[in-house]
Amino acid sequence: MIWIVLAVIAFLVFFVVGIYNRLVTSRNGYKNAFAQIDVQLTRRHDLIPNLVEVAKGYLAHERNTLEAVITARNAAVTGLKNAAVNPGNPAAVQGLATAENALTGALGRLFALAEAYPDLKANRNMMQLSEELTSTENKVSFARQAFNDAVMSYNNQREVFPSNFVAGMFGFLAAQLLEIEAPQKREVPKVSFS
Repeated sequence: MIWIVLAVIAFLVFFVVGIYNRLVTSRNGYKNAFAQIDVQLTRRHDLIPNLVEVAKGYLAHERNTLEAVITARNAAVTGLKNAAVNPGNPAAVQGLATAENALTGALGRLFALAEAYPDLKANRNMMQLSEELTSTENKVSFARQAFNDAVMSYNNQREVFPSNFVAGMFGFLAAQLLEIEAPQKREVPKVSFS
């Protein structure tokens, strides 16, 4: 009889350990996926000051727009740093999404304004930076999709029975998707200067 009790206890221990390990693996998966977003957003943030410098000479009297882009970029950098510390923190991920939405809007206004300046549109540096920014925006989109898939998988694992008991016992909290709220903000800023 004692062997049966020991076997049941051993089975339960291994079962709980298995669930715990799957939850840890899944949590590490979405943290890794966020690291890919971090890389692409950092690249995006690094391109923006160069873009503003090229535009400054042409848009000298449009100072408010240029300052709005820099302010939005700085807020996005701060949001990224906060979210990178703990990608599982819903408030930090939501703050990052809000800051990135503001940055996308500011860039959209900059590019719309640049359309009115043929010399700026034809500037080789501006065209190259625009292409790099478009490429980076696409990479951010793919990285965000991978992150959201990893978060969904993790959240599903922590919510299904019997994993939800193990998740509750060991403090596995829900992770936040990185979402863009308004459909018009889902679009990549138009950067065509042709």
